[in-house]
Amino acid sequence: MISTNASIARVPTAILISGRGSNMLALAKAAQSPDYPAEIKLVISNNPEAEGLQKAADMGITVIPLDHTAFKSRLSFDRELHKHLKANQIQMICCAGYMRILSSWFVGQWPGRIINIHPSLLPKYKGLNTHQRALEAGDKEHGCTVHYVNEELDGGDIILQSKFNILPNDTKETLEKRVLEREHALYVKALEKILRNIECS
Repeated sequence: MISTNASIARVPTAILISGRGSNMLALAKAAQSPDYPAEIKLVISNNPEAEGLQKAADMGITVIPLDHTAFKSRLSFDRELHKHLKANQIQMICCAGYMRILSSWFVGQWPGRIINIHPSLLPKYKGLNTHQRALEAGDKEHGCTVHYVNEELDGGDIILQSKFNILPNDTKETLEKRVLEREHALYVKALEKILRNIECS
């Protein structure tokens, strides 16, 4: 049961996106409730054309387009990203359709403060093309995972998962749609779970 105490401490949170931002929207809408433990202060995209930037701006969230192609290296980009996060006093980072691998340096600056949502039941199917891979393997179940980000791709500790049965007529397109619907609810639940237990400095 979620507390109705509106005076709870809310954790300044940033969301990293690369595209349409549907999971970002789910988190931002949840955070409109005063008793949700995250305050979405910032949305950053490595793609300046990302649809999600305008959606976030329309909700009154500060947005920063940070074109990764303008940087000479992954590390130089991540240092700039880190600078913006610190300048906005961010304490928690949610990757939501963020299509870049974070550098070891960046992950080391934010231990236990970066989470990601992935469209498979990790540790199965790290990386891309998860729905097709699940079908080709003949899996009976599929779903999504919210996990901590560490230096290993999709390798951090699992926070929560949502799973469902794969139907005989499922395709990669139907699995993508079914997973995405579950992602929105799962990410909101997972972020709330960890923030109610975290001690932010």
